[in-house]
Amino acid sequence: MSAQKFLYTIITSIFLITASGGVFAGGDKAAGAQKAASCSSCHGANGEGAGDNPKIAGMDQGAFVKAMNDYKSGARKHMMMEMFAKKYSDQDNADLAAYFASK
Repeated sequence: MSAQKFLYTIITSIFLITASGGVFAGGDKAAGAQKAASCSSCHGANGEGAGDNPKIAGMDQGAFVKAMNDYKSGARKHMMMEMFAKKYSDQDNADLAAYFASK
């Protein structure tokens, strides 16, 4: 195999591995819809925000996951959100993020 063909194969492989990793790392919007019921009492039926509780519909997925992780770690404070965040797995957060980003 020539050096040029070898380099092309390596670059293509890296690209495919990287691209497929994004698919598997993402959340499942349908699973997020099922998990979102617990959010509706404070954030509205579709995440539109209610009262003092912010809108989470249309929120960037990365920002949503970061916020949930910050609540989970205690870096961000809110008694109810800390309680919810601690019971959600990373996959739960990714699923919820996918769902609310789609709203």
